[in-house]
Amino acid sequence: MAAIEVYTTASGRLDLSSTPLNEVLDAIKDQGLAWIDIRSPDAEVRDFLSNTLAVDELALEDVFGEATTASLKFQDHRFFVVIARHPDERLDTEAVSIFVTEGLMVTVRDSKIPAFRTFARRFATSDPEDLALGVDFLLYELLDAIADDWTPILTQCSSELDDLEVRVFDPTTEHENPLEGLHELKRKLREANKSIESLNTITMRILQPGERLVSTNVKHYFTDLHQLTTALVKRATNYSAGATSTRDSYLSSISMQLSESNARLTEVMTTLTIIGSIMLPLTLIAGIFGMNNEDLPDEVLGGFWGIVGFMALFAATMLTYFWRKGWIGSARR
Repeated sequence: MAAIEVYTTASGRLDLSSTPLNEVLDAIKDQGLAWIDIRSPDAEVRDFLSNTLAVDELALEDVFGEATTASLKFQDHRFFVVIARHPDERLDTEAVSIFVTEGLMVTVRDSKIPAFRTFARRFATSDPEDLALGVDFLLYELLDAIADDWTPILTQCSSELDDLEVRVFDPTTEHENPLEGLHELKRKLREANKSIESLNTITMRILQPGERLVSTNVKHYFTDLHQLTTALVKRATNYSAGATSTRDSYLSSISMQLSESNARLTEVMTTLTIIGSIMLPLTLIAGIFGMNNEDLPDEVLGGFWGIVGFMALFAATMLTYFWRKGWIGSARR
């Protein structure tokens, strides 16, 4: 079942829980500017939007579909879709649909959004001079609240990036694997970009010459909002590039460590192979001449010491060969 909250500039928040949805518009007549906030829309909400508000079918498809960004003007209303931050630890985002008609703004969303609490406070404490600008000022305040919601998040991302850079580039301390932290940071920045870029796109469209999505007396507010979203987009992009660079540096460092480890392992294996190459023939010779066989020509080779000398000569020959090949000693490359 949909949850509906109604606010007016004359009476603040109204308790219309017992009022049928199709009679809400009658209940807020002569109440000044009004804001109807609908959460978890259902079939009744669709009927209200279609029949009572006479919302265009194209806008309805976006509300109950997968639209992420929209700014459309119809005969009796204007329609916007932006992305806002979902209130969870992983900083997910979701779409918010906004309808603006004469003196009324209707928002439709699936779940709680932190920026809406900020906007509700602003709605209750706005100056009469600002409210006199009309419902377009409420639209600005809502979009500005969604944009402001990302400012502390990006500041937190900046601090996390600084910490991760220290963990990656500090050679004096062995830190835990920062790769998971870098991937999580990039995920946060991707979600932030979804929302900020949708706001930036909409404000750019509103400020285009010839567009009449908002009244001219509030366009300077949207100019300020566009500058804010542009700055936020640049911050998120820069932090994402920094996280990518830090991740690549970390992976390069790990790759170098693995290369050094492999080089040391190769050196050890080469040494062991050389020792084995020398010792195996010597073992063979010692094994042959150690057999109890009278036919062995040990007297021809000079007896015991002759065989030892032959083995020493063989070992020296092998070491010289390895040295000339550059496998051992100063000749190694």
